[in-house]
Amino acid sequence: MRKLFIYFVSVILIIVLAGCGNVSSGASNEKKDYNLKMSITVSESSTWYKAAAHFAKEVKEKTDGRIKVKVYANEQLSAGAPAKGVEMLLKGSIDLSYHSPIIYSVFDKRLGVVTAPFLFKNLKEADEKMNGEGGEALKEILLENGIEPLGFGESGFRQVTNNVRPIKSPEDIENMKIRIPGIEMYVDLWRELGADPTTMDFSEVFTALQQGTIDGQENPVDVIRSAKLEEVQKYISMWNYSYDPLIFGMNKEKFDSMHPDDQKIIKTAAENANKYQIKLAREKEKKQIEELEAAGMEIYYPTDAEIEAFRKASEKIYEKYESVWGSELLEAFQK
Repeated sequence: MRKLFIYFVSVILIIVLAGCGNVSSGASNEKKDYNLKMSITVSESSTWYKAAAHFAKEVKEKTDGRIKVKVYANEQLSAGAPAKGVEMLLKGSIDLSYHSPIIYSVFDKRLGVVTAPFLFKNLKEADEKMNGEGGEALKEILLENGIEPLGFGESGFRQVTNNVRPIKSPEDIENMKIRIPGIEMYVDLWRELGADPTTMDFSEVFTALQQGTIDGQENPVDVIRSAKLEEVQKYISMWNYSYDPLIFGMNKEKFDSMHPDDQKIIKTAAENANKYQIKLAREKEKKQIEELEAAGMEIYYPTDAEIEAFRKASEKIYEKYESVWGSELLEAFQK
């Protein structure tokens, strides 16, 4: 009887400990119903939205409709403010999102490393780093901040447009009033290049260019074409000065609460959506460049020597921000 009693007590202890293990892991033992909200910064015509819709469709099909994802364009959930959108993701009032690391760097400056000036020469280099040690390092930082990283999409390389002259050298930028993202690193960079950088809501940029309040702006080709800036800008320099990926993030607490099978479905669908978005974005950019040229924009492709001059003019930014980004993180992208 004593042996039997000890046996039953042992069994009970094993069951209790196993239950505690499940609680600590956070994962659910049952497959629940979910109505998830996903936010993106741009419109429904964007590759971001199409990829998010692709993700939602796959998740719904793979879970027989048990997990539904509603996609909100144009930062509807955050009153048009991308930084607020990331904040809501961190707090869990939004479940999923596509956001630029430029916006994430407001909350953790280390994430701005991937947008450092002239870090990558081309998409091939960017792909190698984002799919390698550099991308993995960014994912670790996102996890530290309560975001489950579901991979990366692509907004693209940021190019510069203006109405003064083709930009071929740092001297060509001097005293130009250029609208830039309201991030400290970009302000420092453009001042270092000799420009007069200014920040404003992008919704005001077209009118400011039209009226001559500013000389130019910088953005990926998709943004330039979608905003019809060719109507108010004459020159575009394809200098690939800053790479802008997209972070597909999910609130980690929500992700951790899901059944492991559902987590796997989410991750696989996100991976497929990212591949789809990047493919669409690159195909679309080629067409958009042709459209900009047909509309009368003068497109200039700087030579390797000219790009090197810009790179050298940007060296002080690396000196200032290496301690902000972290030398090991920067090396993961540079080596």
